[in-house]
Amino acid sequence: METVSGMHGLKQIARHIFQQTLAAIDIPATMQDKLERNGSRIVSDTPALDVDIDLADYHNIFAVAVGKASFSMARGLVELLGPGVCRQGIMVAPGDALGEVPGFRAIAAGHPLPDSGSVRAAREILDLLSFCDERSLVFFLLSGGGSSLMELPLDSAVTLSDVQLLYRLLVHCGAPIEEINAIRKHLSAVKGGRLAEAAPSAMKITLGITDVPAGHESALGSGPTIPDPTTVADACRVIERYDLLPKLPLVFREKFLRPSAIPETLKPGDPAFARGHFGMLLGMHDLFHHAHQAAQSCGCVTICDDVTDGWPLGRAADYLIAQLAALQFANPGRRVAVISDGEVSSPVKGEGIGGRNSAFALECVPRIAGKKITVLSAGTDGRDGSSPAAGAVADGETLARAQSAGLDCRDFERRSDSYNFFRALGDAVETGPTGNNLRDLRVFLAE
Repeated sequence: METVSGMHGLKQIARHIFQQTLAAIDIPATMQDKLERNGSRIVSDTPALDVDIDLADYHNIFAVAVGKASFSMARGLVELLGPGVCRQGIMVAPGDALGEVPGFRAIAAGHPLPDSGSVRAAREILDLLSFCDERSLVFFLLSGGGSSLMELPLDSAVTLSDVQLLYRLLVHCGAPIEEINAIRKHLSAVKGGRLAEAAPSAMKITLGITDVPAGHESALGSGPTIPDPTTVADACRVIERYDLLPKLPLVFREKFLRPSAIPETLKPGDPAFARGHFGMLLGMHDLFHHAHQAAQSCGCVTICDDVTDGWPLGRAADYLIAQLAALQFANPGRRVAVISDGEVSSPVKGEGIGGRNSAFALECVPRIAGKKITVLSAGTDGRDGSSPAAGAVADGETLARAQSAGLDCRDFERRSDSYNFFRALGDAVETGPTGNNLRDLRVFLAE
């Protein structure tokens, strides 16, 4: 791999770095590595995990897995605990990301919009938790996508159609995930700590695989088992900032016109969290570490940069290309790589097929035209917005190839149709569901 050069070579290297990173963040293997089983005890000496329990102390052991990585997390837990230890488990994920795991009941649910499966999942999870007492241990296995995969309105008058319209507005308004979830949490019966409230006396161990920024863990699945730092006032400010009030379904519009009637979420110090522990199984550091190693193994002088999280597409692209140029200037004659993660802001403009990763790559196309630069942007879950791809890869020849094929990149951008642009060029990055969901990964290469 290190001997490959040229435009085509850099694109292959970028794909290789992404694939190697995915292979290194295998969830069952990570669970075995970071959690140790000694007899009936399960402990961890990893700072990001807060686990030290004796399974013998509990009569009932349950598990709830919600998110795009539910299948892998449930499988890893069964391998850790041993067969038959978990009395009952519920596993919620998109239908194509599910499989059979002993002891787990699988529920297919909607993403990025909740569906009837999402409501069913929420109700069945709440029903399971209602049987928990002080001799019960519940493992909550959370990963990205959980907000839509498990949903139940606090107000029984709210319909599924109302919730779907709300989610569609939030996803398309350009707000970062923390702001989106500030609204979701205050309208839901299963978010903002309310799953912890459903089993207040049980021992609760939450293990997370995060696709949210460090320090914002309550945004993971909208924080169903941990305290919520946001308030009703925060949610109201988001509604105002993005002028959402006139667009909301009537039932939600009325609530935000009288916000004092919206119940607050659970805050630090609530008794529901007295027997609760939260630990991060995989996070940003793991993604950066393995991507950095993969890039170095390809002969790249490599730096990691996470400051563009939440930035608009164009601003993020300009900044990261400038970082790449500075690294190249400091290392003449060397292949260089800038690794970035997080989610860029990419409001949907049209009815095309795509997502923020292919949109980001498309934003870079005119910026890198004619240069020996390659950009790959892809989601670690294997999905990019409405497309079947994880993202896309572009290089200095992409613009000329597109023009030769009669493809106008600005037209595809206006229609939010970035997936079809890159699919036509053979540059969509398609992995299928990966069973994981950390953050988006962007790889910039130059030589």
